[in-house]
Amino acid sequence: MALKLTVLGCSGSYPGPGGAASGYLVESDETRIWLDAGSGTLANLQRHIGLDELDAVVLSHEHPDHWADIEGFHIACKYFLEREGFPVYAPAGLRDVTHDDTEPTFYWHTVTDRDTAEIGDLRLTFSRTDHGPETLAVRIDGGGRTFGYSADTGPRWSVVALGSGLDLLLCEASFLRDREGSLQHLSARQAGTSAREARADRLVLTHLWPTVDPAQIQAEGTDAFGAPVELAAIDKEFDL
Repeated sequence: MALKLTVLGCSGSYPGPGGAASGYLVESDETRIWLDAGSGTLANLQRHIGLDELDAVVLSHEHPDHWADIEGFHIACKYFLEREGFPVYAPAGLRDVTHDDTEPTFYWHTVTDRDTAEIGDLRLTFSRTDHGPETLAVRIDGGGRTFGYSADTGPRWSVVALGSGLDLLLCEASFLRDREGSLQHLSARQAGTSAREARADRLVLTHLWPTVDPAQIQAEGTDAFGAPVELAAIDKEFDL
C-alpha cells in the first residue's frame, strides 16, 4: 500500500440522514492520519482501525463540521487509552474552541500557510484557502504517491497551490453552479475546473450538501473536469 484514503464522512456543513460530516482516514504502510474530525466520523473511524493505531489528527479549520468529534477522541485518549502527547495539527486558535482543556493528552502543533510537517513516512504541505476562519488545504506525499485535500474554500483559491502531480484530489463541491458566489464554498463546476487546471489525475468530490442531488453534483463536476469524477461516500476506499 502506497497511500489509501477512506471516507469517514462527507456531508457538507451538517450530517445528512445516516451520514457524517467531513472526515477521512489517510494511511501509508507506516502511518495513519485522521484528517478532519466532523460529527459522526469518530464512530466510523473505529470500523477501520483501533483508536490506539492512530498516529495523528490533522484539522483543517475551526468550523465544527470539521473538528467536533475531537472532543470524544480526547475522552477516549484520556480515560481509556491513557495516551498523552497525542499529536494534533491545526491552525492557530482551534485548540481554544474545544470544550475541555485537552492538554497534556493532546500535543497541539500550530500550522499555517506553506508550513510542512513530517508525520511518520508522510510529508504534509499546507496551503491557506479562500475560507474564514483560517482554513488549510493539504498535500500529502508518501510512497511515491501524492494526495491533495481542498478542505473548505471559495473560488479565490485554486488547487494549483498544492503543486503538480496529484494522483488523487479530494475537493469540496458543496452545491451546484446556481449557488455560486453565495458562500465561500465551491460548486461542482468550480471544483472540476480547479482540478482540471491543476492537472489532477483523479477527482473525488466531497462536502456534499445533504439537500443537493449527488447525481447532479457528479454530472456537473465531470463536465467541468473533462473526465469522470467520483463521489465520496462513507466507508468508500481509494487506493493511490
